[in-house]
Amino acid sequence: MLRSLALFLVLWLSACGLLPDRTEDQQDWSANKFYSEAKDKLNDGNYAAAIKLYESLEARYPYGRIAQQAQLEIAYAHYKNEEPASAIAATDRFIKLNPNHVNVDYAYYIKGLSSFNDNWGMMSFLMKGPLKQDMSERDSKASRESFEDFKELVTRFPESKYAVDARQRMAYLLNAVAMSEIHIARYYMKRKAYVAAANRAQNAVKEYPRTPATEEALYIMIKAYEALEMYDLRDDAERVMRINFPDSHFLAELPEVGAKAWWQFWK
Repeated sequence: MLRSLALFLVLWLSACGLLPDRTEDQQDWSANKFYSEAKDKLNDGNYAAAIKLYESLEARYPYGRIAQQAQLEIAYAHYKNEEPASAIAATDRFIKLNPNHVNVDYAYYIKGLSSFNDNWGMMSFLMKGPLKQDMSERDSKASRESFEDFKELVTRFPESKYAVDARQRMAYLLNAVAMSEIHIARYYMKRKAYVAAANRAQNAVKEYPRTPATEEALYIMIKAYEALEMYDLRDDAERVMRINFPDSHFLAELPEVGAKAWWQFWK
């Protein structure tokens, strides 16, 4: 009975791809054979098996072009297997060992993608529809790290084939970080912590001036300064907003410039 159960488990694990194929003794495999088998696993989406084979390749044949390529593809396999921490560690290792490699730009790109995806993790899989959370509502640490990784890529390798996509992701990440400031400012406004709200919104305007978040940041500054009766600062923020966002829907909630407040009926 126990032998039958053990045999069933082995067959089931093999079918799931959790056990490596042992159709022949790997002791006789060349570097090219390891690489070919690992690449097949990678292309089949069996990332865990591919990683094991790449690691075996590097252990048996630690030097040379194929070993270097295996290091890169280990990082990619971890990324595809939704293991961002392992992917980042693998790219860092490759960059440290091969700083002048012809494909080191790809390592920076995979590192950036891994940090980019780490903004979500497993919760993005679980949260769908109306429950799905905007990246800007999450901790901005991973967004900042991803931005810096992509920045390193486009700064060091501006002509890289990955640079265009990296710049697009940088723009998205920059606004995500800026919007994280807005979410915090909104929270402070709800709590009537107007000084903190104004400071957060002002930081978004100062640090991320060309992002879409600037529009709402200015609006929060206007409302916060008004609540604090800091009318000069309120008017300054409103002037900036009307100049830069003349069609903003937030302006519909503000009185016309120079109009009397509702309580100034005697003027």
